[in-house]
Amino acid sequence: MNKSELVNIMAKEAGISKAAAAKALEAYTKAVAKELKERGKLGLVGFGTFSVVNRKAREGRNPQTGKTIRIAAKKVVKFKTGKGLTEAIMGRSGGPIPPPRKR
Repeated sequence: MNKSELVNIMAKEAGISKAAAAKALEAYTKAVAKELKERGKLGLVGFGTFSVVNRKAREGRNPQTGKTIRIAAKKVVKFKTGKGLTEAIMGRSGGPIPPPRKR
């Protein structure tokens, strides 16, 4: 699924225009990025938790030459699914995220 497909689904599910859904998605992504930058963690009960972790510097290999290279340390975003999302994916009901409606 790409961004425009997600916007279409959001608009249909929420009963709003595609422009409003696109604006809401943009606001959501900006808010998540800002929170992760400032505090390093964002939890959405039933959906999951985003967190920033520090990845250590390490050695790797250039696959074309086989030469050892140094990979710098960096911050990366990690996501751990919540119970509701996990159950929705596994096809179980009962979590805070309702199963998809049949069309």
